[in-house]
Amino acid sequence: MKITLLQEKLKEGLAALERAAGKSLSLPILSNVLLKTEGNFLCIEATDLEIGLKWWILAKNEGEGKIAVPAQLFSHFVSLLPKGNLEIETTDATLRIKHNGRETQIKGFTGEDFPIIPQAKGGVTALINSRLFSQGLSQVAGFSAYSSSRPEICGVYFSLEKKQLTIAATDSFRLGEKKVPIENGESEECSFILPQKACREAISIFGEREGQLKLEASSNQVMFELPMEETDHPQIQLVSKLIEGEYPNYQEILPKKFSTQVIFKKEEILEQIRIASLFGKKTNEIKLKISSREQKVRIFSQNPELGEYKADISAQVKGQNLEISFNSKFLSEGLSSIKGSEVFFGLNGPEGAAIIKPSDNTENYFYIVMPIKST
Repeated sequence: MKITLLQEKLKEGLAALERAAGKSLSLPILSNVLLKTEGNFLCIEATDLEIGLKWWILAKNEGEGKIAVPAQLFSHFVSLLPKGNLEIETTDATLRIKHNGRETQIKGFTGEDFPIIPQAKGGVTALINSRLFSQGLSQVAGFSAYSSSRPEICGVYFSLEKKQLTIAATDSFRLGEKKVPIENGESEECSFILPQKACREAISIFGEREGQLKLEASSNQVMFELPMEETDHPQIQLVSKLIEGEYPNYQEILPKKFSTQVIFKKEEILEQIRIASLFGKKTNEIKLKISSREQKVRIFSQNPELGEYKADISAQVKGQNLEISFNSKFLSEGLSSIKGSEVFFGLNGPEGAAIIKPSDNTENYFYIVMPIKST
């Protein structure tokens, strides 16, 4: 095959796919990317057998063919070339790249042994705004667990409903949930659990891209696909296996009423929590003393070896006074995931689950965190 295409387009695709290439001593072909011609496009593929990525680039093709070349070497090499046209040719298992009168050869494989990336065809399909989807996923993905005994909470839960997608993640100590609207009218209903690596790749690849992201889910895998600008042809396709198992029914633990309600400035309390965490114990414990009469929250932490810290911040407080302890890391990460400037804090005693969400509730987002029980 012989291909002519722009260096900057090839560089962009390789930079995204390089991370998806697998590292396997028993299957070294996985450390390669596959290049193959498809009509007026060059398709680049990478997989680790859990996730697969495809990237299409407009190109001038003469003849059909495919070749697998080392992902890291090829990506780094192309990134160092100047912008402009590249000519790529293959002879058996050798890739030749011509640029500015120079020629480089890279040894590879014929491509016949490269794994086929399956397609999630025949499943439930939905169209979602790519940027909104990625932002929503980034708000919850970091809260999933790393657990060999409970694989179902090691991923992110997706629930497709008629007009919205609900995304949630938990490690059993905290939980985040985000709702994102579906753009193609009403979708069929289904649910699945997406692995953490696929979530990270989706956020990285689709986060800065506009357009309608196509989600297609079957019983054991899901596909995310974004078209090229002003065409119906795919630009990027991410396919992932799904985690088997039943996701916890977290809706059952969601508090509906609160004995104590607090509204405060997000950045103010976040700053104080971060400072207080410097003096926390090994458990990262900090204590909040909430006063309805004084309309303030006192943040307190101490360490016998380091000292102690206390700070008062103004707040709108309704309901009962309360002293409650939290893991400062969990609290600050939950607050950081909220986009608004004011947050609502709903509590039910020193041992009940606490909910944090934007005070105006415009984000369709909430974060639940369990307190540290008093001893």
